[in-house]
Amino acid sequence: MLFRNCKRALLSLAIVSLLGATTVHAQTTRDRAERSGKSSEKQEIRYPDATREEPKAKGSPKLQSKLQKLIDVYNKDDFAATRAQADELLANSAATDYDKALAAQLASQAAYNTDDTPGTIAYINQALQLNALDNNSHYQLMYMLAGIQLQEDQLAEGMATLDRYMAETKSQKPEDLILKGQALYQQEKYAEAIPLLKQAIESSPEPKDNWQQLLMASYAESGQTGEAVKAAEALAAKAPTDKKAQMNLASVYLQADKFEQAAAILEKLRAAGQITEEKEYRQLYTTYANMDGKEKEVISVINDGLQKGVLKPDQQTYLALAQSYYYSDQIAPAIEAWQKAAPLSKDGETYLNLAKVLWQEDRIPEAKQAAKSALEKGVKKPEEAKKIIALP
Repeated sequence: MLFRNCKRALLSLAIVSLLGATTVHAQTTRDRAERSGKSSEKQEIRYPDATREEPKAKGSPKLQSKLQKLIDVYNKDDFAATRAQADELLANSAATDYDKALAAQLASQAAYNTDDTPGTIAYINQALQLNALDNNSHYQLMYMLAGIQLQEDQLAEGMATLDRYMAETKSQKPEDLILKGQALYQQEKYAEAIPLLKQAIESSPEPKDNWQQLLMASYAESGQTGEAVKAAEALAAKAPTDKKAQMNLASVYLQADKFEQAAAILEKLRAAGQITEEKEYRQLYTTYANMDGKEKEVISVINDGLQKGVLKPDQQTYLALAQSYYYSDQIAPAIEAWQKAAPLSKDGETYLNLAKVLWQEDRIPEAKQAAKSALEKGVKKPEEAKKIIALP
């Protein structure tokens, strides 16, 4: 299956961007006084269509100094102290629901920043259950919770949280649609993911490349190969020098059995010195191997990869090289490649093939020795090896 690496990458990006936008608004006495003189500095309403009524909850005047200290240690990135002070406030009988919700919100960020996922989830749930934060904070936390649950493969919980978020906020933001589409993709509900992904991309002034990649992957996984090719071609045309976009296009072409187009893309990358990994060389030579009359190209790619030290000199490589030499009537180098492949094989089948070719070339003593090695390593048809050994 293609492009499964999109899953966690996109979720991580969504959560990171959310954290980057997360702000804390503590209603301290000083804050209220400053806001009363600066009416223009109103907080942006991020969820104007939300069905939830903004809570009227306020903080306890007695605990304002404790809340401010909590905010201060959080802003200093002292996450251990943040959690300790937040836990004290959560346990304080004088704390209002707002005090506790704010403490839980800050503690969740501290837990997330120290890679404590269970702690993060627990604190966010506390904040949401208290239902005392403003809509911006409340729904940002809900969105974050959905993202983390999905990232942790808690698919049922994540989808439930995300469905609640979408239902209550009435959000049509591209980023939110993408997360929903990603969640559906993660559950292999590709047909349901596609319209959401398309809507997000079409409604965004600057859709991200990984959104396009996810749509392309959804098309590919749902068997809509033609649409996957169109999406991949559009991405590649947009970024002609981007290796990842070009490799994705080659992969989609291969899935669509468009071997010539895939080979052309990969050869262009090789000419530009961008084919640098073993798997990429293997992809190129196996692409040629699936095409008629391309043995010389297979040989060229394998020898290039071996000479550069990118391709491993293993059984798979030498076997492909031997077969390509053989089918292009270059018997001597084919035998040499089989001689290198045979000792590396897990069984004696490669030795048996070598023996047959040596017999064909009337190199009987060598054929007998290869047949003996084949029997020693084990073959499916030992009688064939014995027949060669018995040659006069």
